[in-house]
Amino acid sequence: MLTKLSEQRTYDAIIYLTPDGELWTQNAANQFSLKGNIIMICGHYKGIDQRIRDLWVTHEISIGDFVLSGGEIAAAVLTDSIVRLLPGVLGDMESALSDSFQDSLLAPPVYTRPAEFKGLKVPEVLMSGNFKAIETWNEEEAIKRTKERRPDLLK
Repeated sequence: MLTKLSEQRTYDAIIYLTPDGELWTQNAANQFSLKGNIIMICGHYKGIDQRIRDLWVTHEISIGDFVLSGGEIAAAVLTDSIVRLLPGVLGDMESALSDSFQDSLLAPPVYTRPAEFKGLKVPEVLMSGNFKAIETWNEEEAIKRTKERRPDLLK
């Protein structure tokens, strides 16, 4: 839905950042990354005039159950979570598809070089070159990590 604020501009979404808005999720970031022209309104201290909300705001968004001095930090959070999904922003767009919350799971553990660090080794399967086994390990670890840390995501 395009909303017209003036004769010069139309917006696919007019977002107001507010503690009483809908909680921001990865799914919302995915949806907003497909939109064209988005504007975010940042209130300060107690918010913005209700008439602005009633007339023009199409989405009221909260980044969590806490209050900030203004909406600028929340707008930066939304911007980063949306922009990173746009084509060409990440070096490997496929990597965004395996991020936490993309499939209602947390991401599996990440290992880098060296293969051993302070006596802790990278799991052998990740060093095997067997991409199917690595994919299976990643899926299993994502489920395990989600069960341990965020079981609410599995409901």
